[in-house]
Amino acid sequence: MPNDMMLRFTTVDQAYPPKREAEARAHDFLEIARPYIVAKAEEQSSRCSQCGVPFCQVHCPLHNHIPDWLRLTAEGRLEEAYELSNSTSTMPEICGRICPQDRLCEGNCVIEQSGHGAVTIGAVEKFITDTAWEQGWVKPVEVLADRSGQSVGIIGAGPAGLTAAELLRVKGYEVHVYDRHDRAGGLLTYGIPGFKLEKDVVGRRVQRLVDAGIHFHREFEVGRDASLAELRRRHDALLIATGVYKARDIPAPGVGLAGIVPALVYLTASNRKGFGDAVPAYDDGTLDAAGKRVVVIGGGDTAMDCVRTAVRQGAASVTCLYRRDRANMPGSRTEVRHAEEEGVTFEWLSAPEGFEGDAAVTAVRAHRMRLGSADASGRRAPEAEPGSSFRAEADLAIMALGFDPEELPSMFGAPELAVTRWGTLRVDHKSMQTSVDGVFAAGDIVRGASLVVWAIRDGRDVAASMHQYLAAKVAKPAARVAA
Repeated sequence: MPNDMMLRFTTVDQAYPPKREAEARAHDFLEIARPYIVAKAEEQSSRCSQCGVPFCQVHCPLHNHIPDWLRLTAEGRLEEAYELSNSTSTMPEICGRICPQDRLCEGNCVIEQSGHGAVTIGAVEKFITDTAWEQGWVKPVEVLADRSGQSVGIIGAGPAGLTAAELLRVKGYEVHVYDRHDRAGGLLTYGIPGFKLEKDVVGRRVQRLVDAGIHFHREFEVGRDASLAELRRRHDALLIATGVYKARDIPAPGVGLAGIVPALVYLTASNRKGFGDAVPAYDDGTLDAAGKRVVVIGGGDTAMDCVRTAVRQGAASVTCLYRRDRANMPGSRTEVRHAEEEGVTFEWLSAPEGFEGDAAVTAVRAHRMRLGSADASGRRAPEAEPGSSFRAEADLAIMALGFDPEELPSMFGAPELAVTRWGTLRVDHKSMQTSVDGVFAAGDIVRGASLVVWAIRDGRDVAASMHQYLAAKVAKPAARVAA
């Protein structure tokens, strides 16, 4: 590439796709960014310096070939760019929408470090694959062999399970996916709001897997409809990719009052209404923020999803309490900025100490915090400021404090399934196999609540391990016959 092309970032300014105005977007659940036009995607891709050590690629969990598909996009070779992007990721247009690029690829872009503003990697990634769907470049899943004599069962239809399902189907296995919900996608479908990820984007990915012959068993609960042992008898190998769904709580006075709800319950109800489902707890007003004073407790991406959903439901006010400051919050800085634009109030360095109300919550009692010495993770631990209590009036309090694993050994009727002290499944980190022979695990149920892109990476890795395990099962009888 000529030197003038490698220095384009010095003359072309960073430009993300334009966002819809906050007032307009706060009344619907459509994605907030308009798509790039071709010329703008090519221009922004040309800002990549094609540096010798691509830190964007190094810091991407999937190690996507980012500089290479940026160069192809800049040269107008979009179909080739899509093929390269698709070679390392099963869901590039989804990652382009929901990955925290500011902490991963874009945050580590060399020209970002030089002060010129990162290449808009996520927006280009989204553009490439959206264009591929529009142009018919996204081909059906190609099954490369016939291994239908062996079957795989996958428990959980989230990003890790769907990724493994696709890659194992490519290898030719018969694949069955079991999920407790009536739609596949996991948090992509029911946890993430439409203004970040419109649901037809997920739906077309799932349909592609259905068309490939993958069998989906919806509204299927392991432990109710079959035990883990029964599924082991049905399949040659199993993958547990359930994610982590148990909401964390706080032991505070009044926590049992009506109107205090877990974040995922709230978000699922909202997403179901978006599908047109009947949701009694939403329809009777319990999970509808319209006209209410809403307080969300937490500072991660789930909390940001809740505050921005409440705005769109017509809340009278929306306040977010977080015990650390803006610089130390775990969620995306971009999401905070979007929320502030849409009218959300942030009470930084604030933590709840109790809830007021008779039958239903009327206010959250909180106190101001300060950051003390660093804890074991290296983050400064919050401490309560003496005499700093205050009230945040609330008709709806949403707890977005994170997620823990459910007790899978008892749920699945499999006490032999080993867990860590955190309740996640214990695996051999080389093979990704659990303590039960032929049962593998991947995604958040192993690593704890994490990012979608890590779940996709784990799904890719576990598919390779399962293929190796299944191939060895076939080879062993053959070896005995030869002997």
